[in-house]
Amino acid sequence: MKTLKYILVMLFTVVAIQSCNSDKKADMNIAEVYQCPMECEGDKTYTEPGSCPVCKMDLTLVELTSKTLADESISEESIFNLTSKWHTEENEVIQLKDLKGKTLVMVMIYTSCKAACPRLVADMRNIEAQLPDEKIKDIQFVMVSIDPETDTPERLKAFAIENMMDEEQWLFLQGTEGSVREFANVLSVKYKEISPIDFSHSNIISVFNAQGELMHQQEGLGVNNKETIASILEVTP
Repeated sequence: MKTLKYILVMLFTVVAIQSCNSDKKADMNIAEVYQCPMECEGDKTYTEPGSCPVCKMDLTLVELTSKTLADESISEESIFNLTSKWHTEENEVIQLKDLKGKTLVMVMIYTSCKAACPRLVADMRNIEAQLPDEKIKDIQFVMVSIDPETDTPERLKAFAIENMMDEEQWLFLQGTEGSVREFANVLSVKYKEISPIDFSHSNIISVFNAQGELMHQQEGLGVNNKETIASILEVTP
């Protein structure tokens, strides 16, 4: 009887340990990295085992990386803490945290603007043009409307096409009056409606890292953007 009891205790202990280990693995994002032992393709790696397409040798496990959920947490300074919802120019509903993982270059404009906004748009285009092509996929250029009543997703889409800014790296956002005001406060952007179709506003381009933390701001129109470019490159892997 004692022997049976002992066996049952040991069995439950083993099951508990396995369950604990399984839970730990579930709470971690584990990535196995494979590479050709002859490095035929330089530093190129694969996430699954197989053979090298060049020399046909079996790929070898070169690294085991783990990221816990804690690594994915965001700081108190991150704009991803904002829970407001936005409509894109494609009429999709997103939150700012959905942009996590990319460098964000953000500016607040409105499409009916005839003075400052066209120059801000030109500044954004100029910044994009100076960045290496291989970096663009990790960068999101975000245009946030300060006139959400007029700038519907349809209007934002037309504006994007008209200004040749309808590629994936460009994103236009329409919020509510409250969410726009909240976001403007975060960016220290001041704006005021001075007529039914016109606003006075700050001219600020902001750079955020992949965790949504403000890293740099460029203020003014047509200014030297050397520091902005450097900031973007610094935080973009």
